[in-house]
Amino acid sequence: MFKNLNAPALGLSGHQSEVIELALTYGFTGIDVNMVEFATRVRLKGMPYARRLIQSAKVRVGSFALPIEWDGDDAAFSTELKKLPEYAQCAAELGCTRCTAMLAPAGDARPYHENFELHRRRLHEICDVLKPSGVSLAVGFQAVESLRRGKAFEFIHDLDATNLLINMVSASNIGLLLDTWEVVACGSSIEAVGKLSAKQIIAVQVADMPAGVAPADLDEKSRLLPGAENGQVDVAAFLSQLKTMGYDGPVTVKPSRTVFQSRRRDVIAKQTAEALEKVWRAADLPSTCRPNPATANA
Repeated sequence: MFKNLNAPALGLSGHQSEVIELALTYGFTGIDVNMVEFATRVRLKGMPYARRLIQSAKVRVGSFALPIEWDGDDAAFSTELKKLPEYAQCAAELGCTRCTAMLAPAGDARPYHENFELHRRRLHEICDVLKPSGVSLAVGFQAVESLRRGKAFEFIHDLDATNLLINMVSASNIGLLLDTWEVVACGSSIEAVGKLSAKQIIAVQVADMPAGVAPADLDEKSRLLPGAENGQVDVAAFLSQLKTMGYDGPVTVKPSRTVFQSRRRDVIAKQTAEALEKVWRAADLPSTCRPNPATANA
């Protein structure tokens, strides 16, 4: 597995060259890419120009977010789906084989069983489009109770139900977006993750949460950097389990942006890298973190 930087998840913006520089400086060997922006660059300038910085830096592309609206009516979904082959082909030419999508945990449009069937069918269609380019789809869930309040119908918001949906899709290129924070928030455990196979896990996100917080009181601000003081998610144990399983994909830190006191990109990247390095070492994984004190001072 490898350390992966998702700049927007940390509240960081900047040109691709700036994101790559942050990744290289602080020991991330992969980055996530906005595939819509990248595909636009390919159309305007050509693939060799669009990927030149990534290639020259020898940085991996960990994943890209599914760049289509896939929860609308059938006509809208059909239109959106036609855009996906271009994005998938761009990803393939970047050597990126992972696309991520997040399930909405509730809604007002469809009862659970109707929504489940809609997701099963559409995820299958999405996987069919991604497959020729060698791209797999990672599906994640959101466990926070507040996201379901005030909605007419609840939907999938835990590990077991997500795995059931994935299994029902019956596609060889679909699996789990495993988020350590969401696993604990939904009441699951490292042991449950250990029952999965490496092939079932497409991408991994990590975050800690404060100890002593009731599940009903959790929100996105409860997402802390891994290894946080008084945290209750043993991120190192999750990583150790993934290592034992043979998972070889990206590991992306996804905390709340409120954990950072500074707005400086270098400081945020440095803090994130150091937090990940702490649990990385605890899991007995090879270190790649080489913070440059000349460019980042807290």
